[in-house]
Amino acid sequence: MKHRIGWLLAAGLLALSTLPALAQTQLRVFSGGQNQRPDLMKKLFDQYQKANPGVTIQVETGGATSELQRQYLSTVLNAKDPSIDIYLIDIVNPAQYFGAGWLEPLNAYVGDAATAMKPYLPVYASSNVINGQVAAMPAFADAMFMYYRKDLLDKYKIAEPTTWDELAAASKKIQAGEGNANLQGLSIQGAPIEGTVCTFLLPYWSQGKEFNDAAGKLTLDREAAAKGLQMWLGLVDAGVIKRNVAEVKTPDTVNEFKAGQVVFAINWGFAWDRFKDDADSKVSGKVGVMPLPAMPGGKSATCIGGWQWAVSAFSKNKAESAKLVRYMASPQASKFLATDGSLLPTYASVYTDADVVKAVPWFKDAAKVVVAGKSRPQSAQYGQVSDAIRTTTSAVLARTKTPAEGAAEIGSRLARVMR
Repeated sequence: MKHRIGWLLAAGLLALSTLPALAQTQLRVFSGGQNQRPDLMKKLFDQYQKANPGVTIQVETGGATSELQRQYLSTVLNAKDPSIDIYLIDIVNPAQYFGAGWLEPLNAYVGDAATAMKPYLPVYASSNVINGQVAAMPAFADAMFMYYRKDLLDKYKIAEPTTWDELAAASKKIQAGEGNANLQGLSIQGAPIEGTVCTFLLPYWSQGKEFNDAAGKLTLDREAAAKGLQMWLGLVDAGVIKRNVAEVKTPDTVNEFKAGQVVFAINWGFAWDRFKDDADSKVSGKVGVMPLPAMPGGKSATCIGGWQWAVSAFSKNKAESAKLVRYMASPQASKFLATDGSLLPTYASVYTDADVVKAVPWFKDAAKVVVAGKSRPQSAQYGQVSDAIRTTTSAVLARTKTPAEGAAEIGSRLARVMR
């Protein structure tokens, strides 16, 4: 009997040892470049894996700019590569990628579009819904902000300017008073990069004009577009913007403002922490944030950025991927990214959360800018839209084209694309 029991125990242990291990679902996520804070995303992924032991997450990062990321993702998705399940994509990409058949519609996983997107800020809700289908879920917001030297405006008793003319006058007064030949009045981006799409749109929108209608059809007012471009050149001629503006990229503006060489600067949300926390910052504690100025008779408007989580149409783990996307787009994740990384929320409620306000006081000023923001054109052919606007705007700022020629070129090139 003892031998029989021993044999049964041995047989049982052998049988247990041959059972398959707990099934694992492996998800691969493209989490963007350094500005998209993959370090913070990894912490959220780790929390998700802890709560879901049957899931393992591999993270891929890369692409220092949205242009480089778009080039990479277009190559991978066009090849119908199933190796990446989830992508972090720019706000301008849902329409483009969904129209190409690269993204999995999420309605079956998150519910109908109206209900699923209701908690988010309106611009993010609308940008992620294509033809009634949820193409992606908001990760975090971003916008072009007008940063300014609060200490200098206080010193010269200047109120926050509300028009571009007032900004020009304020800049010249401060530049003359400081007597510093290296002090710029305003820094904007003019190189042929994605940020220069916004450089074109900001003065155009601030005239109360719309670039396209709700269906995405071009509604460009060429006269207003030329006026906006001429305004930038006028600020160059007045000595407010530096003459080589057509070479200025996003990091250039950040570094020059941080070095104390700029009074006003237009840049994305990530710049705030650079100004506040970088060891070599000369403006820490001296920076204010205000709504962008408007043209006389117009209204303030800014360019919205931000990033979205999307499930690949070629993923072999769509249901589990959608579950992870819902978690990454949740209010809890948004609050974590705000408090730990100063990444702007896509939920209005998170801006007023007591913990968020305590951790990131400047969000009280940021909220009114983000809420009033506008999206760059939503188009299935956004690559062509972006190229036409940024390259032509850069050429105008380099004075190889006149503002009227630039507006006409943008209009004629996009009339064929945004029908």
